[in-house]
Amino acid sequence: MNYCINGVPTKEEAMSMLNEAKDLNPGPWFEHSINVAESARLIAEEIEELDSELAYILGLLHDIGRREGIHGMRHGFDGFKYLKENGYEMAGKICLSHTSFELDNEVIIVGRWDGTEEEHKFVTEYLSREKESDYDKLIKLCDYISLPSGHCLIEKRLVDTTLRGGFNEYTIPRWKSTFENKEYLENKMRKSIYDVLPNVKENTFK
Repeated sequence: MNYCINGVPTKEEAMSMLNEAKDLNPGPWFEHSINVAESARLIAEEIEELDSELAYILGLLHDIGRREGIHGMRHGFDGFKYLKENGYEMAGKICLSHTSFELDNEVIIVGRWDGTEEEHKFVTEYLSREKESDYDKLIKLCDYISLPSGHCLIEKRLVDTTLRGGFNEYTIPRWKSTFENKEYLENKMRKSIYDVLPNVKENTFK
């Protein structure tokens, strides 16, 4: 399927972009992105309304802003800007949405914001205008079940990101939002996400 007209590159183009980004800024984020894409594909295959190839592409590109270097949550804006400039705004929206959640009708950026105030305002206003799709929910969830080494229990990844990024007043609401996404998608799957993900036990407990 040619996703280009819908604001998403082909799988081959997305992989080429990801490889280029890895060359610009090597790191475990690359393997993480591959695993997010794979978990998104496997879950989407179980949900009639979702396209598994599209889910895979969006997973590949969710952290593409890492191409700009080692940054905090600014990488979402960097990814959006890069993809939109190349004509892929739908994929760019995923770069923004996976770094955020909604609390009391307010868009909250998770983690340390290291962009400008103007960029932060753009991100929150953009996401406030754009309705959250099932693909947004899917990539957010897959971001929290995918380590560079493979798939894992959500709890391990949440602790991992909190140890690196710190604990604040939004940490618990963000965790709750993650489990709400899990329940929402599992209701559509009619099974646990862990039923379709390989090697969860091995990656969680090793």
